[in-house]
Amino acid sequence: MSFSGYFILLCAFAAVALLLYYRARVVKFVLEVRVELEKCSWPWDPNLTGLKKYRELLESTLVVIISVILLAGFVTTSDLVLAHVVGLLTGGGVVAGVK
Repeated sequence: MSFSGYFILLCAFAAVALLLYYRARVVKFVLEVRVELEKCSWPWDPNLTGLKKYRELLESTLVVIISVILLAGFVTTSDLVLAHVVGLLTGGGVVAGVK
């Protein structure tokens, strides 16, 4: 067995040892997470099936994607305009080494 094999085996053993040593804390954490997740309001109606169930989730995802694209376009345009303005004010007139 090579060094990497022994290293992976040692890491796995250490992970198991730590998990066993802290098992009470880990179990308590998992149970608390479960309780908190039950309090969450999920973005779908449990009575619906298929893609209808995830309609709000899909619409929200689409809104986020469109917002990111618009923001990226705005930032890119603003960067190009400001780079040209600074280039003109400083007398360079060249943006990022492009001639």
